Amino acid sequence: TADDFRKLVISRGADGYLVRLGDVAKIEIAPETLRDSFTADGKNAIGIGISRQSTANTLAMIRGVKETMKEIKKELPKDMEMAVLKDSSVFIEASVNEVLSSLLIAALLVIGIIFIFLGSFRAAIVPAVTVPIALISAFIVLYAMGYSVNLLTLLALVLAIGLVVDDSIVVLENIHRRIEEGEPTLLAAYRGAREVGFAVVATTLVLVAVFIPISMMEGDTGKLFTEFAFAITGAVIFSSVVALTLSPMLCSKILRPKKEDSLLSKLDEAIFKRIISIYERILRRLVNHPYISLATLIILCGMVWVLLGRLQAEFEPQEDRAVLLARMTAPEGTSFEASSGYMKKASKVMNELIESDEARHVLSITPGNRNRSGAVNSGFGVIELKLWDQRKRNAQEITRELFPKLQSVPGIRMFVIQPSGISMFFGQPVQFVIGGPTYEELVKWRDIIVSKAKEYPGLIGVDVDYKETTPQYRIAINRDRAAELGVSSETIGRTLETIFGSKQVTTYIEGGEEYDVILQGTEEDRRTPSDLQNIYVRSSRGQELIPLSNLVTLEERADASTLNRYNRVRAITISGSVADGYSLDDCLKFLEHSVREDLPSTATINYKGMSQKFKEASGSIVFVFILSMVIAYFVLCAQFESFVSPVVIMMTVPMGVLGALAGMLILGVTLNIYSQIGLVMLIGLAAKNGILIVEFANQLRDRGVEFEEAVFQASAMRLRPIAMTGLSTAIGALPLIFASGAGAMSRIAIGSVIFFGATSACLLTMFVVPVGYFYLSRSQASPKELEHKIDAMSEEHE
Repeated sequence: TADDFRKLVISRGADGYLVRLGDVAKIEIAPETLRDSFTADGKNAIGIGISRQSTANTLAMIRGVKETMKEIKKELPKDMEMAVLKDSSVFIEASVNEVLSSLLIAALLVIGIIFIFLGSFRAAIVPAVTVPIALISAFIVLYAMGYSVNLLTLLALVLAIGLVVDDSIVVLENIHRRIEEGEPTLLAAYRGAREVGFAVVATTLVLVAVFIPISMMEGDTGKLFTEFAFAITGAVIFSSVVALTLSPMLCSKILRPKKEDSLLSKLDEAIFKRIISIYERILRRLVNHPYISLATLIILCGMVWVLLGRLQAEFEPQEDRAVLLARMTAPEGTSFEASSGYMKKASKVMNELIESDEARHVLSITPGNRNRSGAVNSGFGVIELKLWDQRKRNAQEITRELFPKLQSVPGIRMFVIQPSGISMFFGQPVQFVIGGPTYEELVKWRDIIVSKAKEYPGLIGVDVDYKETTPQYRIAINRDRAAELGVSSETIGRTLETIFGSKQVTTYIEGGEEYDVILQGTEEDRRTPSDLQNIYVRSSRGQELIPLSNLVTLEERADASTLNRYNRVRAITISGSVADGYSLDDCLKFLEHSVREDLPSTATINYKGMSQKFKEASGSIVFVFILSMVIAYFVLCAQFESFVSPVVIMMTVPMGVLGALAGMLILGVTLNIYSQIGLVMLIGLAAKNGILIVEFANQLRDRGVEFEEAVFQASAMRLRPIAMTGLSTAIGALPLIFASGAGAMSRIAIGSVIFFGATSACLLTMFVVPVGYFYLSRSQASPKELEHKIDAMSEEHE
C-alpha cells in the first residue's frame, strides 16, 4: 500500500544518514494521468480503429467486423452503445458500383455505334462477343499476377471497352465490305482477315508498348497504375487474338449478302458516300498545297504547348469521399485541459453540419498528433458526411463554408481538408521545405517567404513548423559555486527533474492492476520560478541544506519546441492550403520563385507530403510519356521495316494530345495523375489510325497501284473503320465524363482525355497521315517494292 512506501528508508549523504521517505516527499500512487480525449457527436467515447492486413480485402474485412459487432452488442450493458462512425467501405462500394454501371453503359453505347455504322444487327454481334471475352481475359491476367479488382483496374476495363472492339471492328468492316462487293462469305472472311491482320497485330503491339512504361512507374503511384496497365494490356492482347480468330469465323457464319438494303443501311451508305467525296476533295487540295499543310501542322503543334501552359496542375483531383478532416493547433505550451476546451469549441462548429442534415457523425481527438516532445496543443476532427445522393452540396462547397468558421474560433489555428485517395496524405497539400546552414539564418528566410506567402491569394492557412513560441526557462548552474559547496551537477539536475517534472521510480501492483509510482513536487510548490527558493539540496560534505537558488540562475526565453532536419539538413517547412481558382502547381511555383528572388544561393528547396508526390509524379510521367513514344516508334520501325513510315504514324500523337488538352480546358479538368495517364494512352490510340492508312497504302503499292492513287484510295477506304474505331473508343469513355458520386473526379479526368483525344485524333489523323505519307514516303519503296528491287539486283549480279 501507499503506507508501505512511506515507511521505506532511503540513504542521504556520504555518511549514510538514514531518513524515511515519507518524511521528505509526498507519495502519490495513481493510474497514469489522462492525456487523451475522444468524443463522438459530442459524447465521450472510446474509439477502436481497425486496419486490414496487406493481403486482405477491405470490403470483406469490414463486412466481417460488422458481423462481429452484432455478436458483441448482445453482451454489452444496456446503457452502452456501439456504432460504426467511420467506414471506408462506403466510398469503395459506391465507387465500384458507379464504375460497373459505367462499364455496362459503355458496352451498350459501343455496340450501338457499330450497329448504326453498319446498319446490320448481325454485324453488331461480332464485335459484341469480343467484349465479355476480353473482360474475362483481363480478370485472368489480374488473377495470375496476384492483383485485385479495385477502382483502378475497373476503370481500366471501362476504357478497354472502346479498345477491345477496335480490332474486331477493323476485321468486321473489311469482311463486310468484301461481302457487299460480291465475294463469297467464307472467302471474304479469309481474305478480309488476312488483309488487315498485319494492321491488327501492329496496333496491338503499339498499345502494349505504350503501357509497358506505365507499369514501370516507381513509388506508390507506380504500384497502383501497374495494375491499371496490366488490366488494359491483358484485355487488348486477347481482343486481338479474338479479332483474328473468332471474329472471322463468326463473320463467315453470321454475315450474309443483303438482298435488299434496309432504310438505315441506305442512309449509312448515302451519308458515307457524301462524306468520302468531300474528304477526297479536301485531301487532294491539301496535298497540292504542301506549305499550307506544313504551316497548319506547326500551328496545331504550337497550340499544344499553349494549352499546356494554361492548364492547372495538381497531383490528383479533389474527390468527394464523404469525409472531411480538420486539424487544430493551439499555442505552444497549451495544457491538455486547455486544448480539450478549444477542441470542444471547434466540435460545436462541426456539429452544425449534423444539425443541417449534411453530416452523419463528427469525431474529435485530443491531442491530434502527439510527438516525441509530448506536446498536447493539437486536436484532430473527422466529419463523416452523408452519402452523395443525400445532400445538396458537395464536400468542396461544405469545406469552403466550414473553413472560415473554424478559423474564427479564438485562440487556435485550424484548417479543413478533403482527404486524398492515392497519396493517402491527410495534411495540408502545400509542404515547402527550406534548408540552410543555421536555424538563425533559416528564421530570417522564413519570415521573408511567409510574409510573401500570406499576401499570395492562392495560399490560405499558411503555417510553419518552427515557431519561437514555446516559453522556456534556461537554468544555468554555477559550477564553481556548486563545487565549493560540495553539490554535484547530477544532484541539481535530478532534484529539478523530480520537483518540477516528474520521475517514475517503480511500479506498484494492486488488485491485478499495475500502477506507476511517480515522484513529483506538489502543484502549489512548482507553479512559478520563485519556487526555486524553497528547494534545498544536501551537500556531500555534511548535513547542511543549501538553497538551490544560490547555485543556479534563471533566464526566461521563447524557442521552438522542436528543431527539425530534412534530408540531414536543418530545415523549416512552410505549409498551407490551396485557395479556389488556384492549383498546387501554382502555389509551389510561387514559393520557388520567391526563394530564387529573395534568398541567397545557399538556401535549398525540398518538398514533403502531397507536394513531394506531385513533383515526383510530374517528373516520372514526362519520362514515361517520352519512353512510350520511343518504344512505340521502334516497335513500328521493326514492323514496317522502315524509319520513315513510323514517323508519319507518330505525327498523329500531337493531334490527339491537342484535342485532349482542349477538352480538359473546356471541362475545367486539371493536369493530374489520371489525366496524364490518359495522355500516355493517347499515344497508342492515335497511332492506331495512322497504322490503318499507312499499312493499306503499302499494300496497294505492292499490288502495283500508282503512289498517289494508293494514298488516296487507302485514305478513302479506311475512313469508315477509322471513324468506327475512333468513335467507339470515344463513346466508351463518354459515361466517365458524366460521372457523379463517389470517385467521379478521377473518372472525369481520364474520361475527358480519352473522349476528346480520341475524337481529335480520329478527325485530324485523316488529313495529317495521308499528307505526311505523301511527302515523306514518296521516295521510299514499300516492303514488296524493296523486295523486288533486291531480287532484281541479285539476278543482275548473278
